[in-house]
Amino acid sequence: MTLIKSISGIRGTIGGSVNENLTPLDTVRFASAYGAWLQQRNPNRTDLRVVIGRDARISGKMISSLVANTLVGLGIDVIDLGLSTTPTVEVMVPSENADGGIIVTASHNPKQWNALKLLNEKGEFLNAEEGSKILQWAEGDKYTYSEVTKLGRYSKMKDAIDRHIEHVLSLELVDTDAIRKAAFKVVVDAVNSTGGIAIPKLLDALGVECVELYCEPTGDFPHNPEPLPAHLKEISELVVKEKADLGIVVDPDVDRLALVNEDGSMFGEEYTLVACADYVLSQTPGDTVSNLSSSRALRDVTRNRGGQYEASAVGEVNVVEMMKANKAIIGGEGNGGIIYPASHYGRDALVGVALFLTHLAREKVSCKTLRDGYPSYFMSKNKIQLTPELDVDKILNDMSLKYEKEDVSTVDGVKIDFENEWVHLRKSNTEPIIRIYTESGSQAAADELAERIIQEIKTIAGLYCIEVKIK
Repeated sequence: MTLIKSISGIRGTIGGSVNENLTPLDTVRFASAYGAWLQQRNPNRTDLRVVIGRDARISGKMISSLVANTLVGLGIDVIDLGLSTTPTVEVMVPSENADGGIIVTASHNPKQWNALKLLNEKGEFLNAEEGSKILQWAEGDKYTYSEVTKLGRYSKMKDAIDRHIEHVLSLELVDTDAIRKAAFKVVVDAVNSTGGIAIPKLLDALGVECVELYCEPTGDFPHNPEPLPAHLKEISELVVKEKADLGIVVDPDVDRLALVNEDGSMFGEEYTLVACADYVLSQTPGDTVSNLSSSRALRDVTRNRGGQYEASAVGEVNVVEMMKANKAIIGGEGNGGIIYPASHYGRDALVGVALFLTHLAREKVSCKTLRDGYPSYFMSKNKIQLTPELDVDKILNDMSLKYEKEDVSTVDGVKIDFENEWVHLRKSNTEPIIRIYTESGSQAAADELAERIIQEIKTIAGLYCIEVKIK
């Protein structure tokens, strides 16, 4: 059982002991810290408001209720969206002129997990400094709750997803007419979470025929909820059986988007952003940003469209910060996360679906043909677990020195860019683990590079590695 506290929020498994798992007491403590932080930022305000929403996981209602009532107890008004998506909450915070937001979701983690994701008044994730302050508040347990006459007010909003869809449809580059004329047939796997509400509604509004697979928001995930090829066998088969134009896969909180070609092959979640960016850049030339572990394909497409590409440290907050600094018109993460500033600064699968379908409709080609038109790179994602006593930072430093004649970045771990491939090494903040991302011109080459790097790390570590896992 696990409890992880970080600057981005708190996440853990349900049940068990306090301070070791995400228990009711831990939930209340962290929600109190967030509320106290908001009050500290707004010392003269007595009308603070927070938007909350949750994915469909089994513990969501319990955790969400604890969060809502804790904030009310602090004198903060709560607007509860109920079953929602992460991007819906992000959009609703500024729309409702709220002072912050909390999303109750553990994203792609299994059903025994849950988490609190924290937003500022812009509907964006907190930065490192803000997150650190909340962690300090949570450790101190120094909260002042309100008297009975000054309790916050609780209200529900039932149409948030509908309003989010209206917002997506209103985006200038979403061509609803072209999508309707294309008469697409699409299979949707929403892993029995809130994507099963949002994505079919969006497709219906776009005139797309939708075949639903695991779209009941029960929170009982039928397969590993991370949208990776190994977990998507059923939708691949159903796309072919239904003679659909493509398959759409989202994670439980609907901020990641993966696509399946009409022949059941994977479009590749790395290429979701590539395709959407290609379309946006074709209409509004500009620059792009993704993280250091994302495919080179975005760089290639951006340069081909006359723009500049830059890579940030891993993490949505870091991507957004660089996008703002560079005035990038689209960006995101290679895990299928689309960040489109014309909508909002947050990963949004609904925006990704609308942009991708517009692109596909206008190009008038099949999904597979579109994918084959992009530079072809293949990625391998691995991790190596070390014994706890090893100095992971030293190992990474030794690897950077070993390849100092190559193009090496130490902004976030160690990234080594070779002429035709790259490797990115990142340490875990909670475990003695090094994550290893490689990319090359073929899957075999990417896997071979990963294996070579793993062996080199093992040698540097004195062969104290105890486990290697391949994702």
